[in-house]
Amino acid sequence: MIIETIFSTQDECGQPNFAPMGICLGENEIIVRPFRNTQTYHNLLTTGYGVVNFTDDVLAYVQSALFNVVLPYFTAHAVPGIVFQGACSWREIEIISQSGTLDRSEVHCRERFRGWQKDFLGFCRASNAVVEATILATRLHLYSPADVTKDLDSYEQIVNKTGDEKEQAAFQKIREYVGKWMSYD
Repeated sequence: MIIETIFSTQDECGQPNFAPMGICLGENEIIVRPFRNTQTYHNLLTTGYGVVNFTDDVLAYVQSALFNVVLPYFTAHAVPGIVFQGACSWREIEIISQSGTLDRSEVHCRERFRGWQKDFLGFCRASNAVVEATILATRLHLYSPADVTKDLDSYEQIVNKTGDEKEQAAFQKIREYVGKWMSYD
């Protein structure tokens, strides 16, 4: 099972990076699968550490995936790293081993520290739709503009029906991002 998170790393100079990342939680390890051409992969392999942030803040997914925003953060407790301030809970990790394919790495990690700020109560349907629309927006090169529009319209119906201002504002940012892509296409 893949769990969607905000993954935070720092580069060798301490510059923060946040990226949505699906991770696999095992009993004794966490598997992170970044694409090899990303800042997340570079930072993780260079420093050997990262932080898995479990959050209910859907705007953080949109901002970090589409706009490369440096989210508010504080210093990790047990590893050289950073924790997203909006995390409900987090796991500070270090690399054990690394493998994968030419495009995508499979990084096996062990937990060094587990932190908590509040319970994660889950996502409403609108939050799920925002996360799915964000993933779609990161893969626009794989779809036709007609398919993207159809899928976004479907997600928007869910957001408008079941979400509040937070999900609607996050979805509007996705629409703006995709709108710019369509105007260049």
